[in-house]
Amino acid sequence: AAAWEERHGRAPTEADIDAVYAAFVPKNVAVAAKYADLIPGAAAVAAALRERGIKIGSTTGYTREIMAEVLPIAARQGFSPDAIACTGDAADGRPTPLLYYRNLLELGVWPAFATVKVDDTEVGIAEGLNAGAWTVGVALTGNLLGLSLPGREALPPDELAFRRQQATNRMMAAGAHYVIDGIGDLLPVLEIIEGRLVRGERP
Repeated sequence: AAAWEERHGRAPTEADIDAVYAAFVPKNVAVAAKYADLIPGAAAVAAALRERGIKIGSTTGYTREIMAEVLPIAARQGFSPDAIACTGDAADGRPTPLLYYRNLLELGVWPAFATVKVDDTEVGIAEGLNAGAWTVGVALTGNLLGLSLPGREALPPDELAFRRQQATNRMMAAGAHYVIDGIGDLLPVLEIIEGRLVRGERP
């Protein structure tokens, strides 16, 4: 808001927000498919979850129009969620749990404490916590590090370790119950959570 006022000499209005959104979405639709490669390990983890009878839901800040471009590419690479809730599908988005709850309703899954929210953003972790779910933060393969695989591999080891620790600290500060480097590290954490549930523990 401050940057808008500095540029335009007035506070932004709802009409301004709508205008920016109308300009942004077509551009995002045009490029989203070019950057829809799965993170290494995602397809294998999805397959392993399916073998265990675990359902997969997804919440996203993307619109359904954008996801219409992304989902077929992800499916060809081995990832298709059983349910998806996009921005606009509920009265409010993250950090509220409304999109998460929409997934649970579509999947027919309850209680929320028997589910796990995996996310690479702090607001996504807040969504899971607000829903009453276990939360797993992703440190290296997402928004907090903000690098592609080649970009990450190009970092000197000490720089990568420093950034990894920073991202991990941010996820823990956001309230994540666990933090992993990438989605390929998820299965052992799910086993730990399952054990805690059996012992009667809750998030």
